Amino acid sequence: MADFEVGEVARALHAVRDEWRDRQKRSREPGGREFPSRDALAGILEGLKGVLFPMRLGPPDLRHESEDFYVAHTLDAALHALYAQVLLELTFNARRDTTETVHVPTQVQAQATEVVRRFARALPGLRRLLDTDVLAAFHGDPAARSVDEVLLCYPGVLAMIHHRLAHALYGLELPLLARIVAELAHGQTGIDIHPGARIGAGFFIDHGTGVVIGETAVIGERVRVYQAVTLGAKRFPVDGHGVLQKGLPRHPVVEDDVVIYAGATILGRVTLGKGATIGGNVWITDDVAPGASVTQASLQKAPKVPA
Repeated sequence: MADFEVGEVARALHAVRDEWRDRQKRSREPGGREFPSRDALAGILEGLKGVLFPMRLGPPDLRHESEDFYVAHTLDAALHALYAQVLLELTFNARRDTTETVHVPTQVQAQATEVVRRFARALPGLRRLLDTDVLAAFHGDPAARSVDEVLLCYPGVLAMIHHRLAHALYGLELPLLARIVAELAHGQTGIDIHPGARIGAGFFIDHGTGVVIGETAVIGERVRVYQAVTLGAKRFPVDGHGVLQKGLPRHPVVEDDVVIYAGATILGRVTLGKGATIGGNVWITDDVAPGASVTQASLQKAPKVPA
């Protein structure tokens, strides 16, 4: 039997973890998991997708006559599982924000319960929003044969299901859970939408690979985006100590009925006016007027500003 010196490696890894925990001021007290689980959230999301679209994203043997039972049963299980993850994030935050030892106090449990209730109450509205996204994809793509095909096959729709759920968690001040939900979609689709981005009804991402939408982006209704589009930040302000200032508005505002074609890069807190069309592979760092059409050719013809 080969000897791989497992014991020695395990002891060295233990020392590295202790060094990290000391630097991060983490507790070494015995106990369970401190942070939410990606695997647990992946399972919760599968349940929630089935709850939202039971006859399309639910179990393959589901029948219409048992649809309501399935939704109620699956929702109850998903919400209880979500409660456990919410409790982990809230407890960690409580321990981080106090010098006292916190053992899941009653107020944190009550807060977690209320947060999950508010999330659950939001689900019917999220379903209505997602219906507008599905219809936008169906009407916006001549290759789409049905709304069912769109829901089952389109990565942009999957990304928006995750985003609508992640944005709800983000609004409930659960940024870590929200980010994990967003990153699960990013890994599956190549579409990177920060959960803080505010996106209106009828949003359609066609093809989708390489799309990036930043935290403070604001997108109106009936907006269409193609693959490899970036709605990003132009610069990252720092404070007097050189530390990045977080949360400042730094991403584009996209008004209603805008179309952004493949490869376009829009950076900074600029506004794309209502009904504008942004051509492929352009680089934009200034406002675009409502109804304007911006292409590489039009940018090359624009008058140069004297240095």
